[in-house]
Amino acid sequence: MSALPFIPFTRPSFDQETIDAVGEVLRSGWVTSGPKLAEFESTLSEYFGGRPVRCFANGTATMKIALQVAGIGTGDEVITTPISWVATANVILGVGAKPIFVDIDPITRNIDLSKVSAAITPKTRAIMPVYLAGLPVDMDQLYAIAKQHNLRVIEDAAQAFGSQWKGKKIGAIGDLVSFSFQANKNLSTVEGGCLVFNNLDEAKLAEKFRLQGLTRHGIDGMDVDVLGGKDNLTDVNAVIGLHQLKQLPAFQNRRTHLAREYFNVIRTEMKSTGIEDLKLELPPENFTDSNWHMFQVILPLDQLNVDRAQVMTELKDLGIGTGVHYPTITGFTLYKNLGYQIASTPVAERIGRMILTLPLFPGMADGDVSRIAQSLCSILKKHRKN
Repeated sequence: MSALPFIPFTRPSFDQETIDAVGEVLRSGWVTSGPKLAEFESTLSEYFGGRPVRCFANGTATMKIALQVAGIGTGDEVITTPISWVATANVILGVGAKPIFVDIDPITRNIDLSKVSAAITPKTRAIMPVYLAGLPVDMDQLYAIAKQHNLRVIEDAAQAFGSQWKGKKIGAIGDLVSFSFQANKNLSTVEGGCLVFNNLDEAKLAEKFRLQGLTRHGIDGMDVDVLGGKDNLTDVNAVIGLHQLKQLPAFQNRRTHLAREYFNVIRTEMKSTGIEDLKLELPPENFTDSNWHMFQVILPLDQLNVDRAQVMTELKDLGIGTGVHYPTITGFTLYKNLGYQIASTPVAERIGRMILTLPLFPGMADGDVSRIAQSLCSILKKHRKN
Protein backbone atom coordinates (compact mmCIF):
# COMPACT_ATOMS: atom_id res chain seq x y z
CA MET A 1 0.00 0.00 0.00
CA SER A 2 1.13 3.56 -0.69
CA ALA A 3 2.32 5.77 2.16
CA LEU A 4 1.42 8.85 0.12
CA PRO A 5 -1.95 10.62 0.53
CA PHE A 6 -4.78 8.98 -1.40
CA ILE A 7 -5.91 10.83 -4.53
CA PRO A 8 -9.61 10.20 -5.25
CA PHE A 9 -10.78 10.35 -8.85
CA THR A 10 -12.77 13.45 -7.90
CA ARG A 11 -13.60 15.62 -4.89
CA PRO A 12 -15.90 18.67 -4.69
CA SER A 13 -14.56 22.02 -3.49
CA PHE A 14 -16.59 23.99 -0.93
CA ASP A 15 -15.05 27.12 0.61
CA GLN A 16 -15.84 28.56 4.03
CA GLU A 17 -18.13 31.21 2.54
CA THR A 18 -20.29 28.44 1.06
CA ILE A 19 -20.36 26.53 4.33
CA ASP A 20 -21.38 29.69 6.19
CA ALA A 21 -24.11 30.39 3.64
CA VAL A 22 -25.57 26.91 4.19
CA GLY A 23 -25.61 27.63 7.91
CA GLU A 24 -27.55 30.84 7.28
CA VAL A 25 -30.17 28.96 5.28
CA LEU A 26 -30.52 26.37 8.03
CA ARG A 27 -30.91 29.09 10.67
CA SER A 28 -33.52 30.87 8.53
CA GLY A 29 -35.94 27.98 8.93
CA TRP A 30 -36.73 27.97 5.20
CA VAL A 31 -34.77 24.98 4.00
CA THR A 32 -36.91 23.56 1.19
CA SER A 33 -37.72 25.31 -2.13
CA GLY A 34 -37.88 29.04 -1.44
CA PRO A 35 -36.10 32.36 -1.99
CA LYS A 36 -32.63 30.88 -2.57
CA LEU A 37 -33.99 28.56 -5.24
CA ALA A 38 -35.64 31.51 -6.99
CA GLU A 39 -32.35 33.44 -6.81
CA PHE A 40 -30.38 30.48 -8.14
CA GLU A 41 -32.76 29.99 -11.08
CA SER A 42 -32.64 33.69 -11.89
CA THR A 43 -28.83 33.72 -11.76
CA LEU A 44 -28.65 30.65 -13.98
CA SER A 45 -31.02 32.28 -16.45
CA GLU A 46 -28.64 35.25 -16.69
CA TYR A 47 -25.73 32.84 -17.17
CA PHE A 48 -27.56 31.23 -20.10
CA GLY A 49 -28.37 34.50 -21.81
CA GLY A 50 -31.85 35.03 -20.40
CA ARG A 51 -33.34 31.65 -21.27
CA PRO A 52 -35.84 30.21 -18.74
CA VAL A 53 -34.23 27.85 -16.21
CA ARG A 54 -35.80 25.57 -13.61
CA CYS A 55 -33.93 23.47 -11.06
CA PHE A 56 -34.67 19.94 -9.90
CA ALA A 57 -33.63 17.44 -7.26
CA ASN A 58 -31.15 15.69 -9.54
CA GLY A 59 -29.95 15.35 -13.11
CA THR A 60 -32.08 12.29 -13.70
CA ALA A 61 -35.26 14.24 -12.95
CA THR A 62 -34.20 16.93 -15.41
CA MET A 63 -34.01 14.44 -18.27
CA LYS A 64 -37.24 12.69 -17.31
CA ILE A 65 -39.11 15.98 -17.14
CA ALA A 66 -37.57 17.16 -20.42
CA LEU A 67 -39.06 14.08 -22.07
CA GLN A 68 -42.42 14.80 -20.45
CA VAL A 69 -42.35 18.43 -21.54
CA ALA A 70 -41.59 17.28 -25.10
CA GLY A 71 -44.63 14.99 -24.95
CA ILE A 72 -42.63 11.80 -25.44
CA GLY A 73 -44.20 8.58 -24.20
CA THR A 74 -45.47 5.13 -25.05
CA GLY A 75 -44.61 3.98 -28.57
CA ASP A 76 -42.08 6.75 -29.21
CA GLU A 77 -38.38 6.26 -29.93
CA VAL A 78 -35.48 8.37 -28.69
CA ILE A 79 -32.03 8.09 -30.24
CA THR A 80 -29.14 8.17 -27.77
CA THR A 81 -25.66 6.82 -27.02
CA PRO A 82 -24.74 3.53 -25.33
CA ILE A 83 -21.81 5.16 -23.48
CA SER A 84 -23.35 7.14 -20.64
CA TRP A 85 -24.58 6.76 -17.10
CA VAL A 86 -27.51 4.36 -17.37
CA ALA A 87 -29.92 7.11 -16.26
CA THR A 88 -29.83 8.48 -19.80
CA ALA A 89 -31.57 5.37 -21.11
CA ASN A 90 -33.56 4.60 -17.97
CA VAL A 91 -35.54 7.83 -18.20
CA ILE A 92 -36.54 6.99 -21.77
CA LEU A 93 -37.86 3.63 -20.59
CA GLY A 94 -39.43 5.39 -17.62
CA VAL A 95 -41.78 7.47 -19.79
CA GLY A 96 -42.73 4.41 -21.85
CA ALA A 97 -40.54 5.18 -24.85
CA LYS A 98 -37.83 3.08 -26.46
CA PRO A 99 -34.13 4.04 -26.49
CA ILE A 100 -32.42 3.51 -29.84
CA PHE A 101 -28.67 3.21 -29.37
CA VAL A 102 -26.37 4.59 -32.05
CA ASP A 103 -22.66 3.75 -31.91
CA ILE A 104 -20.08 6.32 -30.84
CA ASP A 105 -17.22 8.12 -32.51
CA PRO A 106 -13.91 6.50 -31.42
CA ILE A 107 -12.18 9.85 -31.01
CA THR A 108 -14.74 12.02 -29.21
CA ARG A 109 -16.48 9.02 -27.56
CA ASN A 110 -19.77 10.82 -28.14
CA ILE A 111 -22.63 9.61 -30.31
CA ASP A 112 -21.55 9.31 -33.97
CA LEU A 113 -23.80 11.85 -35.65
CA SER A 114 -23.01 10.44 -39.08
CA LYS A 115 -24.92 7.29 -38.05
CA VAL A 116 -27.99 9.00 -36.56
CA SER A 117 -30.05 9.49 -39.73
CA ALA A 118 -29.97 5.77 -40.51
CA ALA A 119 -31.52 5.07 -37.08
CA ILE A 120 -34.49 7.43 -37.56
CA THR A 121 -37.89 5.79 -38.07
CA PRO A 122 -41.47 7.13 -38.18
CA LYS A 123 -41.56 6.54 -34.40
CA THR A 124 -38.51 8.70 -33.65
CA ARG A 125 -39.42 11.78 -31.63
CA ALA A 126 -36.13 13.04 -30.23
CA ILE A 127 -32.35 12.80 -30.14
CA MET A 128 -30.66 12.71 -26.74
CA PRO A 129 -26.90 13.24 -27.18
CA VAL A 130 -24.56 12.96 -24.20
CA TYR A 131 -21.51 15.20 -23.83
CA LEU A 132 -19.07 12.72 -22.32
CA ALA A 133 -16.51 14.30 -19.98
CA GLY A 134 -17.94 17.71 -20.93
CA LEU A 135 -17.07 17.62 -24.64
CA PRO A 136 -20.08 18.61 -26.77
CA VAL A 137 -20.99 17.08 -30.10
CA ASP A 138 -20.96 19.11 -33.31
CA MET A 139 -23.98 21.30 -32.51
CA ASP A 140 -24.43 22.49 -36.07
CA GLN A 141 -24.65 18.93 -37.36
CA LEU A 142 -26.88 17.83 -34.47
CA TYR A 143 -29.48 20.53 -35.01
CA ALA A 144 -29.38 20.18 -38.78
CA ILE A 145 -30.40 16.53 -38.38
CA ALA A 146 -33.11 17.45 -35.88
CA LYS A 147 -34.52 20.15 -38.15
CA GLN A 148 -34.49 17.90 -41.21
CA HIS A 149 -36.49 15.20 -39.42
CA ASN A 150 -38.60 17.50 -37.19
CA LEU A 151 -37.20 16.06 -33.96
CA ARG A 152 -36.81 17.50 -30.48
CA VAL A 153 -33.31 17.57 -29.00
CA ILE A 154 -32.82 16.83 -25.32
CA GLU A 155 -29.18 17.52 -24.58
CA ASP A 156 -27.80 15.36 -21.78
CA ALA A 157 -25.29 18.00 -20.79
CA ALA A 158 -24.99 16.58 -17.27
CA GLN A 159 -21.19 16.84 -17.43
CA ALA A 160 -20.95 19.94 -19.61
CA PHE A 161 -21.67 22.92 -17.37
CA GLY A 162 -19.12 25.52 -18.50
CA SER A 163 -18.49 23.92 -21.89
CA GLN A 164 -19.17 25.83 -25.09
CA TRP A 165 -19.68 25.55 -28.82
CA LYS A 166 -18.18 28.21 -31.11
CA GLY A 167 -17.93 30.67 -28.23
CA LYS A 168 -21.47 30.13 -26.93
CA LYS A 169 -22.18 28.41 -23.64
CA ILE A 170 -23.78 24.99 -23.79
CA GLY A 171 -27.28 25.79 -22.55
CA ALA A 172 -27.35 29.28 -24.03
CA ILE A 173 -28.30 27.70 -27.36
CA GLY A 174 -30.29 24.67 -28.39
CA ASP A 175 -33.57 23.03 -27.44
CA LEU A 176 -34.04 21.39 -24.02
CA VAL A 177 -30.70 21.28 -22.19
CA SER A 178 -30.23 19.19 -19.05
CA PHE A 179 -27.44 19.67 -16.49
CA SER A 180 -26.51 17.75 -13.36
CA PHE A 181 -25.17 19.36 -10.18
CA GLN A 182 -24.28 16.06 -8.52
CA ALA A 183 -21.28 15.93 -6.18
CA ASN A 184 -18.66 15.17 -8.84
CA LYS A 185 -19.78 17.79 -11.37
CA ASN A 186 -17.87 20.99 -12.21
CA LEU A 187 -20.60 22.93 -10.42
CA SER A 188 -22.07 20.97 -7.53
CA THR A 189 -25.08 21.51 -5.29
CA VAL A 190 -24.34 18.08 -3.72
CA GLU A 191 -27.39 16.73 -5.56
CA GLY A 192 -29.44 18.63 -8.10
CA GLY A 193 -29.76 19.70 -11.69
CA CYS A 194 -31.40 22.20 -14.01
CA LEU A 195 -33.20 22.38 -17.32
CA VAL A 196 -32.89 25.23 -19.79
CA PHE A 197 -36.03 25.91 -21.85
CA ASN A 198 -37.06 27.70 -25.03
CA ASN A 199 -40.04 29.49 -23.51
CA LEU A 200 -41.91 30.16 -20.30
CA ASP A 201 -44.79 27.87 -21.19
CA GLU A 202 -42.50 24.83 -21.18
CA ALA A 203 -40.81 26.06 -17.99
CA LYS A 204 -44.18 26.39 -16.25
CA LEU A 205 -45.18 22.91 -17.38
CA ALA A 206 -41.91 21.58 -15.94
CA GLU A 207 -42.74 23.27 -12.63
CA LYS A 208 -45.92 21.20 -12.49
CA PHE A 209 -44.09 17.99 -13.30
CA ARG A 210 -41.52 18.59 -10.56
CA LEU A 211 -44.12 19.02 -7.77
CA GLN A 212 -47.13 16.72 -8.11
CA GLY A 213 -48.65 18.60 -11.06
CA LEU A 214 -49.63 21.42 -8.71
CA THR A 215 -50.74 24.92 -9.62
CA ARG A 216 -51.62 27.41 -6.87
CA HIS A 217 -54.27 30.14 -7.17
CA GLY A 218 -54.47 32.90 -4.61
CA ILE A 219 -53.83 32.27 -0.93
CA ASP A 220 -55.77 29.01 -0.61
CA GLY A 221 -56.55 27.67 -4.09
CA MET A 222 -54.79 24.85 -5.85
CA ASP A 223 -55.33 22.47 -8.74
CA VAL A 224 -53.62 19.45 -10.28
CA ASP A 225 -54.07 18.91 -14.02
CA VAL A 226 -51.04 16.74 -14.92
CA LEU A 227 -49.35 13.81 -13.19
CA GLY A 228 -46.25 15.12 -11.47
CA GLY A 229 -43.67 13.82 -9.04
CA LYS A 230 -41.50 15.12 -6.20
CA ASP A 231 -38.39 16.49 -7.87
CA ASN A 232 -37.92 19.99 -6.41
CA LEU A 233 -34.54 21.41 -5.34
CA THR A 234 -34.13 22.76 -1.81
CA ASP A 235 -32.80 26.14 -0.72
CA VAL A 236 -29.91 24.34 0.99
CA ASN A 237 -28.80 22.97 -2.37
CA ALA A 238 -29.55 26.22 -4.17
CA VAL A 239 -27.35 28.38 -1.93
CA ILE A 240 -24.44 26.00 -2.53
CA GLY A 241 -25.03 26.41 -6.26
CA LEU A 242 -25.00 30.20 -6.01
CA HIS A 243 -21.57 30.16 -4.38
CA GLN A 244 -20.24 27.48 -6.74
CA LEU A 245 -21.26 29.64 -9.68
CA LYS A 246 -19.06 32.46 -8.35
CA GLN A 247 -16.09 30.11 -8.22
CA LEU A 248 -16.73 28.43 -11.57
CA PRO A 249 -14.19 30.48 -13.59
CA ALA A 250 -11.42 29.59 -11.14
CA PHE A 251 -12.50 25.95 -11.09
CA GLN A 252 -12.52 25.88 -14.88
CA ASN A 253 -9.08 27.44 -15.22
CA ARG A 254 -7.65 24.89 -12.82
CA ARG A 255 -9.24 21.94 -14.60
CA THR A 256 -7.91 23.14 -17.95
CA HIS A 257 -4.42 23.57 -16.51
CA LEU A 258 -4.46 20.06 -15.01
CA ALA A 259 -5.66 18.58 -18.30
CA ARG A 260 -2.75 20.22 -20.12
CA GLU A 261 -0.41 18.76 -17.51
CA TYR A 262 -1.83 15.30 -18.12
CA PHE A 263 -1.11 15.46 -21.85
CA ASN A 264 2.45 16.68 -21.28
CA VAL A 265 3.36 14.34 -18.44
CA ILE A 266 1.81 11.17 -19.89
CA ARG A 267 3.58 11.66 -23.20
CA THR A 268 6.87 12.35 -21.46
CA GLU A 269 6.50 9.32 -19.18
CA MET A 270 5.60 6.99 -22.02
CA LYS A 271 8.71 8.07 -23.87
CA SER A 272 11.02 7.87 -20.84
CA THR A 273 9.74 4.41 -19.85
CA GLY A 274 9.98 3.05 -23.39
CA ILE A 275 6.30 2.23 -23.86
CA GLU A 276 5.56 4.49 -26.80
CA ASP A 277 4.49 1.40 -28.73
CA LEU A 278 1.50 0.93 -26.41
CA LYS A 279 -1.69 2.39 -27.85
CA LEU A 280 -2.85 4.36 -24.81
CA GLU A 281 -5.56 6.60 -26.26
CA LEU A 282 -5.81 10.08 -24.74
CA PRO A 283 -8.95 12.22 -24.95
CA PRO A 284 -9.42 14.81 -27.70
CA GLU A 285 -7.06 17.68 -26.98
CA ASN A 286 -9.85 20.29 -27.08
CA PHE A 287 -9.19 23.36 -24.95
CA THR A 288 -11.81 25.50 -26.68
CA ASP A 289 -15.08 23.67 -26.09
CA SER A 290 -14.55 21.16 -23.26
CA ASN A 291 -14.91 22.00 -19.56
CA TRP A 292 -12.62 19.06 -18.70
CA HIS A 293 -15.10 17.41 -16.39
CA MET A 294 -13.04 14.21 -16.58
CA PHE A 295 -9.74 13.05 -18.03
CA GLN A 296 -10.27 9.62 -19.57
CA VAL A 297 -7.84 7.29 -21.30
CA ILE A 298 -8.48 4.13 -23.30
CA LEU A 299 -6.20 1.41 -21.96
CA PRO A 300 -4.25 -0.70 -24.48
CA LEU A 301 -5.71 -3.94 -23.07
CA ASP A 302 -4.97 -5.88 -26.26
CA GLN A 303 -1.28 -5.22 -25.58
CA LEU A 304 -1.42 -6.09 -21.87
CA ASN A 305 -1.58 -9.36 -19.98
CA VAL A 306 -4.01 -7.97 -17.39
CA ASP A 307 -7.52 -6.52 -17.49
CA ARG A 308 -8.76 -3.06 -16.48
CA ALA A 309 -9.72 -4.21 -12.99
CA GLN A 310 -6.11 -5.21 -12.28
CA VAL A 311 -4.80 -1.83 -13.50
CA MET A 312 -7.32 -0.05 -11.25
CA THR A 313 -6.40 -2.26 -8.29
CA GLU A 314 -2.70 -1.58 -8.66
CA LEU A 315 -3.33 2.16 -8.96
CA LYS A 316 -5.47 1.99 -5.80
CA ASP A 317 -2.64 0.20 -4.00
CA LEU A 318 -0.45 3.15 -4.98
CA GLY A 319 -2.98 5.57 -3.46
CA ILE A 320 -4.72 6.60 -6.67
CA GLY A 321 -8.47 6.36 -7.19
CA THR A 322 -9.93 5.81 -10.65
CA GLY A 323 -13.36 5.30 -12.16
CA VAL A 324 -15.19 3.72 -15.10
CA HIS A 325 -17.38 6.14 -17.05
CA TYR A 326 -19.03 4.14 -18.53
CA PRO A 327 -19.74 0.50 -19.23
CA THR A 328 -21.88 0.06 -22.33
CA ILE A 329 -25.55 0.37 -21.34
CA THR A 330 -26.62 -2.47 -23.62
CA GLY A 331 -24.39 -4.83 -21.63
CA PHE A 332 -26.54 -4.48 -18.50
CA THR A 333 -28.94 -7.34 -17.76
CA LEU A 334 -32.01 -5.09 -17.90
CA TYR A 335 -31.20 -4.06 -21.46
CA LYS A 336 -30.11 -7.50 -22.61
CA ASN A 337 -33.45 -8.83 -21.36
CA LEU A 338 -35.16 -6.19 -23.51
CA GLY A 339 -33.40 -7.56 -26.58
CA TYR A 340 -30.49 -5.13 -26.93
CA GLN A 341 -27.14 -6.56 -28.04
CA ILE A 342 -23.81 -5.04 -27.09
CA ALA A 343 -22.34 -6.26 -30.40
CA SER A 344 -24.62 -3.88 -32.30
CA THR A 345 -22.41 -0.96 -31.23
CA PRO A 346 -18.86 -2.36 -31.53
CA VAL A 347 -17.02 0.93 -31.00
CA ALA A 348 -18.95 1.52 -27.78
CA GLU A 349 -18.27 -2.07 -26.69
CA ARG A 350 -14.51 -1.53 -27.04
CA ILE A 351 -14.50 1.88 -25.38
CA GLY A 352 -16.75 0.72 -22.54
CA ARG A 353 -14.42 -2.20 -21.84
CA MET A 354 -11.19 -0.19 -21.92
CA ILE A 355 -12.02 3.33 -20.72
CA LEU A 356 -10.50 4.56 -17.45
CA THR A 357 -11.16 7.84 -15.65
CA LEU A 358 -8.12 9.38 -13.97
CA PRO A 359 -8.38 11.89 -11.10
CA LEU A 360 -9.19 15.47 -12.11
CA PHE A 361 -10.58 18.11 -9.75
CA PRO A 362 -9.61 21.68 -8.83
CA GLY A 363 -8.04 20.73 -5.50
CA MET A 364 -5.36 18.59 -7.15
CA ALA A 365 -1.74 19.71 -7.21
CA ASP A 366 0.42 19.62 -10.32
CA GLY A 367 2.53 17.01 -8.57
CA ASP A 368 -0.50 14.76 -8.30
CA VAL A 369 -0.72 14.60 -12.08
CA SER A 370 2.94 13.58 -12.31
CA ARG A 371 2.45 10.90 -9.67
CA ILE A 372 -0.63 9.51 -11.44
CA ALA A 373 1.03 9.48 -14.87
CA GLN A 374 4.20 7.86 -13.54
CA SER A 375 2.21 5.19 -11.71
CA LEU A 376 0.03 4.40 -14.73
CA CYS A 377 2.98 4.15 -17.10
CA SER A 378 4.86 1.95 -14.65
CA ILE A 379 1.91 -0.46 -14.45
CA LEU A 380 1.50 -0.52 -18.22
CA LYS A 381 5.19 -1.29 -18.67
CA LYS A 382 5.09 -4.08 -16.09
CA HIS A 383 2.16 -5.79 -17.78
CA ARG A 384 3.07 -5.26 -21.43
CA LYS A 385 2.88 -8.45 -23.46
CA ASN A 386 6.21 -9.70 -24.73
